[in-house]
Amino acid sequence: MLKIEDVLAKELGVKPSQVEAVIKLIDEGNTIPFIARYRKEATGGLDDAQLRELDARLTYLRTLEARKAEVLASIDEQGKLTEELRDAIEGATMMQRVEDLYKPFKKKRATRASKARAAGLEPLANMIMLQATTSGDPLAIAAEYVNAEGGYATAEAALAGAQDIVAEVIADDAENTDALRAFTNNTGAIGVEAVDADEKTVYEAYYDFSEPVSKIPNHRILAINRGETEGKLRVRVRVDQQQAIDLLGSRIARRGGIFAQALDAAITDGYKRLMAPSLEREVRAALTERAETDAIAVFAKNTEALLSQRPVRGARIIALDPGYRTGCKVAVLDEFGKLLDYATVYPTPPRSDVAGTKRKLGELAHRYSINTIVIGNGTASRETEEVVSAFISESDLDLRYTIVNEAGASVYSASKLASEEYPDLDVTTRGAMSLGRRLQDPLAELVKIPPQSIGVGQYQHDLNQVELGRALGGVVERVVNQVGVDLNTASASLLGYVSGITPTIAKNIVAYREEMGAFTDRRQLKKVPKLGPKAFLNCAGFLRISGGTNPLDATSVHPESYAVATALLERTGVEPSALARGGVADMARRVGNIGEVARELDCGVPTLRDIVSELEKPGRDPRDDAPEVVFSRSVTNFDDLKVGMELTGTVRNVVDFGAFVDIGVKQDGLVHISKMANRFVKHPSDIVSVGDTVTVWICGIDKDRGKISLTMVEGK
Repeated sequence: MLKIEDVLAKELGVKPSQVEAVIKLIDEGNTIPFIARYRKEATGGLDDAQLRELDARLTYLRTLEARKAEVLASIDEQGKLTEELRDAIEGATMMQRVEDLYKPFKKKRATRASKARAAGLEPLANMIMLQATTSGDPLAIAAEYVNAEGGYATAEAALAGAQDIVAEVIADDAENTDALRAFTNNTGAIGVEAVDADEKTVYEAYYDFSEPVSKIPNHRILAINRGETEGKLRVRVRVDQQQAIDLLGSRIARRGGIFAQALDAAITDGYKRLMAPSLEREVRAALTERAETDAIAVFAKNTEALLSQRPVRGARIIALDPGYRTGCKVAVLDEFGKLLDYATVYPTPPRSDVAGTKRKLGELAHRYSINTIVIGNGTASRETEEVVSAFISESDLDLRYTIVNEAGASVYSASKLASEEYPDLDVTTRGAMSLGRRLQDPLAELVKIPPQSIGVGQYQHDLNQVELGRALGGVVERVVNQVGVDLNTASASLLGYVSGITPTIAKNIVAYREEMGAFTDRRQLKKVPKLGPKAFLNCAGFLRISGGTNPLDATSVHPESYAVATALLERTGVEPSALARGGVADMARRVGNIGEVARELDCGVPTLRDIVSELEKPGRDPRDDAPEVVFSRSVTNFDDLKVGMELTGTVRNVVDFGAFVDIGVKQDGLVHISKMANRFVKHPSDIVSVGDTVTVWICGIDKDRGKISLTMVEGK
């Protein structure tokens, strides 16, 4: 059997001792964020991404070993397990290899070969395989195996039945399967044609299309799959069948003899009838899995960038959710996201009450000391933006405005969660509130929305939803725990992503807070129903309490290290109250030799470094390093655009072939991967992330199709 620790160490390029430590920690019920942050000595400093990869592979390899045990037991029960076969199965590193080896022994539904075996034709099949008979008439020999009751009433039928057995034996051979699989992957092509060549669809580029299996990019695989699902495309894996049959034949020992022709026929039948269809399904499945894995990775990276956008602190907001017939919903929020007022204005057709809208905005802005206006980027966004821009320029108020991506806002506003949070508000007002809060704290608001609905990937609804949900859940968990959560203000939605906290415990924390008042000490968490010692260990360091009894509770220092942190403060002459005043900027200088101090305090060096860093900047928000939000756009109309125009925009989405950039008009522009830099770019995410502010130049405008082509390289 494989030693899982050694396999993982080799795959990840780390020491077996690191892998063993991580596996032990995982099996003890510790979460990945906790292990990454607070168990660096044990893991050798493996980061969150490495730990998640290790965890995923650990699950796969354990499942693989369990399957091997099942397969070995099944074959042994049949009395067919040889030492050679046992070694091959135990040495397999892929589930597919195990299934290939098991295939000849797997119980099948009735096949042509099983029918022939039941009729006593296996000895004749062995003659064909061994080719030992060099003289005589094949049909005369086959006549000896005629079995009318079994369905083989003639010599010809008996010979054909024996060939069926040979074809199945050849097709079930693991080495033959492996060779033909490689041949298909290396030489095959994805061939696509239209179901109706006269129909106009978005898939016209694939109506007569072919691309090698080994070269077809992931986004095309997903597009073709969708076209096939929608009944617009027919898709096949095309291979040179004769070459495939010749390759298969070359793997079968040839001795000539009277059954040579029968053997050739069985080889051809084995490939065409039994191997080719399953290999085509395998290739399509493997391509889809590869494409989905890549798309999920891109989606996860985009989601992480979106969640990690910088909060706009101190913004007192008028949030506008634009619309036409039903008007534009308005929500007024204070700097903490509390709803102060709400209304509806009608700046767009059919009413076009621009004057009334400006009047209402002015009234609200004055009454509530508003400094920021937020506009959703959906229907009627640009028309609303024109009115807001004019209002700001005409007023004497110090106002700014920006556009917020409203993807998923409608999902949240109509959700059970939203109705529980704001039972007295209608759906549209909740949506406007969500838009405003996305600017104030993107993370706290976006965690209320299923990650699949945020809209920063491609083909997300076509992907494996279980894998997508797992990946995106991991992303949200990682960002939430990197940032930390205010224990006294966080919603149950946000708390549910904290290390060690389940949705049920999150609700219990909120209920405890509402009943007992604000938390003043992390130790009070132990009183929350169902939050046991292991959950406390995992979550405590990620939950912050501002103004509590212990200043360390406002930091990411874990309670298990409070004694070390306190000793460190004492030996450097720093009062704990200094943490509440912004920390000790020169803490590292005061500490001196980290290694020496770590030994004196009986603490690991990585842990001590983290404590020192936290004491320097207590509760620091890593999102403060993200790009600032872009306010006030100058371009608001498609007709204002001209080729060559330089613009500043915000990256809204990153996909395999480029990035979509909001430049201030209704349509986002596309920067193709070839126009991102004056060098080869492997993937757009190597250049930009969601939320980045970029300078672009317009290189193409298609008004009929509403498409804008952009470049990030001037003159390209």
